[in-house]
Amino acid sequence: MTTNDKHNKTDKFKKFTRKNFLETAASAAGFMLTGCKFDSSLEELFRQKFRTLSEAEKKEIIDRLEKKYSKKYGKKFKVSRKEPIEGTLFGYALDLSRCIGCRRCVYACVKENNQSRKPQIHWIQVLQMEDEKGTDLFHSDVHYNPPKVPEEGHFYMPVACQQCRNPQCTTVCPVKATWQEPDGIVVVDYNWCIGCRNCMAACPYGARHFNWGEPHIPQDEINPNTHYLGNRPRMKGVVEKCTFCIQRVRIGKYPSCVEICPVGARKFGNLLDPESEIRYILKNKRVFVLKEELNTQPKFYYFFGI
Repeated sequence: MTTNDKHNKTDKFKKFTRKNFLETAASAAGFMLTGCKFDSSLEELFRQKFRTLSEAEKKEIIDRLEKKYSKKYGKKFKVSRKEPIEGTLFGYALDLSRCIGCRRCVYACVKENNQSRKPQIHWIQVLQMEDEKGTDLFHSDVHYNPPKVPEEGHFYMPVACQQCRNPQCTTVCPVKATWQEPDGIVVVDYNWCIGCRNCMAACPYGARHFNWGEPHIPQDEINPNTHYLGNRPRMKGVVEKCTFCIQRVRIGKYPSCVEICPVGARKFGNLLDPESEIRYILKNKRVFVLKEELNTQPKFYYFFGI
């Protein structure tokens, strides 16, 4: 080993501060408590958070993941790490007067975002409400199953991550594995998540989901176009959630649920663009957010267009 090699190795150890050690210890403890197998080598467990790594280190991790997923699922995988678009703050609006409760959005989301089929995980939950009771979450029904929808005397409210401006979920994570990006999307680094589920307890919308078992996705249904902070395959023992289809919206596409909606109830756009459709809706429609009294300040808006 040369003198330079010794210095480089010493520098790497200097970067591993007491804070790094405590976070890594928490990560290891979290994996053991959840009974999860390590997703990769011990070396990867002890690395720094993905967003703090150099470009070369990020590329190395992405290359390794693409090879791993391609081998496992028999398809050529692409794991994007595309950064937020400058001057963009994503927002979502949903027209409750149009939604028919067909759940096409639910299953388009499952397919696009590689959610487990067994055990089954849905990032979107559609609630059936009674017209007479209005938006009564307590008496809503997520398991409705009439012969046809929409069912007379009812309306429907899809609920997913509200992408809050003041997200409580990010403040309680002991290892900072979840955070809000500059474009407003709240993300999770699955490789850093320890599965403690503090974020699930803090979320007032029930929008985060835990993988109790090894997620199952049929090979012929896997979506190989992924993002590191979004729809790449997850492992047992981590928390996941809606990311506004980060792998799509950062290349100028709509989220899959917006594209699939047969009645055009879902709207998506840049809240910083005064000419965008979503800004028009906020200005001209009867808009409300869920649990406004909690001051989480969702960027997911409901409105009545008719």
